[in-house]
Amino acid sequence: MPRNKNDSHEKIMKAAMEEFLEYGFMDASMRRIAGKVDMTVSALYKHFPSKEDMFSALVEPVCSKFRSLYEINESEQFEMIENTELDKLWDDGSDSQIIIDFIYDHLDEFKLIVCRSKGTRYESFVHDIAVMEENTTLRYTQILERKGLKHKPIDKKELHLLITVNVEAVFQTVVHDFTRDQAMHYAKTLDEFFAQGWKKYFGLI
Repeated sequence: MPRNKNDSHEKIMKAAMEEFLEYGFMDASMRRIAGKVDMTVSALYKHFPSKEDMFSALVEPVCSKFRSLYEINESEQFEMIENTELDKLWDDGSDSQIIIDFIYDHLDEFKLIVCRSKGTRYESFVHDIAVMEENTTLRYTQILERKGLKHKPIDKKELHLLITVNVEAVFQTVVHDFTRDQAMHYAKTLDEFFAQGWKKYFGLI
């Protein structure tokens, strides 16, 4: 048996990660996790009140770091828009590469979030990121207008679909088990592809 609470917690987290990766949240078993760490189920519940609390303990720290990364990148993008010739927007984009590099630093957690989170509040994670990106893009257009650069009229439903496709494309590296090298090559391709697509969509080329 583990000597102290910290040892117990580390063993539980390791066993929980293995269980959720193999079975997903819905089919994961608290009884199996307890068995892996030589603990009764009732003792396990003293560490985590519910299975979702356990799942959240595994992924929430990474989700929080991801949101912080997104906010920093967003801030840099707005600064660039304010200080760059607007017809050069997206020319040096590396958003997908930054995101995928972060994903592969925390790959097991993102496998849980993207592929194993059905039945938890995290199953809408990718959609929620797409909504954040949609709101950010609409703010971009406001700056374009304020600075006098005309752009094509925007259909918000169409914009939502395009951004959803863009965001989901990034996380497909996790779904399809890309190696890190494969994922980074794909990220560069995505940035090049969508950079030209977005410039065309907004009428900047």
